[in-house]
Amino acid sequence: MITDGFLFLTVLLLIAAGLGLLEKYSGWRLFTILPGIVLLYFGVMLASSLGLWSQTDSIRATYSAVRNNLLPAMIFLMLLKSDLRAIAHLGPRMLGAFFTAVVTIMLGFVITFALFHRWLEPDSWKTFAALSGSWMGGTGNMAAIQSALDVPDSRMGYTLLMDSIDYAIWVMILLALVPFAAVFNRWTKADSSLLAKAGERLAVQHDDKAVTQLNLLVLLSLSFLVSAVSQQLASLLPTTAFLTTMTWTILLVTLAGVLAAMTRLGKLSGSVELSQIMLLVIIALIASRADFADLAKAPIYVTAGLMILCIHGVLMALVAKIFRLDLFTCGVASLANIGGVASAPILAAAYSKALIPVGVLMAMLGYVVGTAGGLLVGKMLSWLA
Repeated sequence: MITDGFLFLTVLLLIAAGLGLLEKYSGWRLFTILPGIVLLYFGVMLASSLGLWSQTDSIRATYSAVRNNLLPAMIFLMLLKSDLRAIAHLGPRMLGAFFTAVVTIMLGFVITFALFHRWLEPDSWKTFAALSGSWMGGTGNMAAIQSALDVPDSRMGYTLLMDSIDYAIWVMILLALVPFAAVFNRWTKADSSLLAKAGERLAVQHDDKAVTQLNLLVLLSLSFLVSAVSQQLASLLPTTAFLTTMTWTILLVTLAGVLAAMTRLGKLSGSVELSQIMLLVIIALIASRADFADLAKAPIYVTAGLMILCIHGVLMALVAKIFRLDLFTCGVASLANIGGVASAPILAAAYSKALIPVGVLMAMLGYVVGTAGGLLVGKMLSWLA
């Protein structure tokens, strides 16, 4: 049994690296069904359930130090590619569709939780709030909300189950609807010619420069500095039961990331790679305190997730009818929130490769609004609870 904190962290990194190697070289179909980050969570949770380590003082200290300091650094790096000036080029129609998707997802969470919470644990609103951060941004936003609201690590298994299973179903539905775009557009009376113009107008700044040692060193040191300064400033700000010191830290780091993205720092290569490594470490740390016995109510959570998506889908269709939005705009706006940068461009490409930039930019906007949106959802759900 592992009792040393450094060895504990080493094992988590080895599990993450091992799964990465399997995904790259094994060719197993499992990796096409479940995202690697979900498999990492359940792989580490399995090790925890089998008692591979115990919660000693050394392990608890390592857990807190790495997680609390690495999370703000990761959020800062994650936002460096979210240049609001480029996102503004999407135009009012597509931005309107994106924020409509945000609002309808919020309503889906509020309505579903109001109906389901009587069958769930008293603090289950935190689980839903963490998921809402992911479904308005990405896994990084989910981790930020989990930390800000102090969501028990044991409950994050439900969040990731809903995020993977329900999300996979939603992606399949949206891709299956692509051939029916013309029918949908006739129903909404949408002008689909606007799409071609948008695709021609947009140009995404690809991170195609080589990742250099100097870039990684600059980004790593700067992200740690932002993390440290944000935590110090947050400790000076007033707190409430909801607006904790960690919540302030997350908000300050988000602001710093958005502002830095509009400077030359946003053009440095390597921020995506570094933030993804940090995310893997954070997810592994969260899973290290979970146990399979904690997933007894998984079916009701998955069902609730499907209901959230159904409410979101119906409301988006109604808005599309009222404002004459086309299926592409609605679908990509939805998936930019729920799926993020990994899947929104895929759906965009299913319509036209010229529209891939639209999917990328919408998904990047999700990273900006996901944390604040998830915290707002959490506040509303706490009232209901």
